[in-house]
Amino acid sequence: MLENILTGQFFAYLGAAVAFLVAGLGSSKGVGLAGQTGAGVLSEDPSKFGSVMLLEALPSTQAIYGFVIAFLIIGNVNESMTLQQGLSLFIAGLPVGIVGLVSAIFQGKVAAAGIQMISKRPEGLGSAITLALMVEMFAILSLIVSILMIR
Repeated sequence: MLENILTGQFFAYLGAAVAFLVAGLGSSKGVGLAGQTGAGVLSEDPSKFGSVMLLEALPSTQAIYGFVIAFLIIGNVNESMTLQQGLSLFIAGLPVGIVGLVSAIFQGKVAAAGIQMISKRPEGLGSAITLALMVEMFAILSLIVSILMIR
């Protein structure tokens, strides 16, 4: 019975789910962390909304990367897929999912610190964005690795 369930298609779809869901969980946590800090800053100075929103949105990119990989994996699923092909696609979803989870959380923490910084020094927005983008580099690298594994 399990041989009818644990097919190449099953593992490919599981890889797509892992890529998006795990990266999406990280983005949710990261955006939430930055948003909590942003709400405190905006309660004292609503004029900083644009800067706060920009920093808060940065951790959401990992979910986008996970979505892209899920889309690419699903596009490669077919009825004649072997178990080995399905497992390969499952494994291809892991880099963007796992690195996306971790990097989005840490990017949210860096973005939250940047939001605190611009509450005192609004001219520091560029520095705050740069610091948060340093974490983004790892998510981009995981996206590239996952793409290369799908091809």
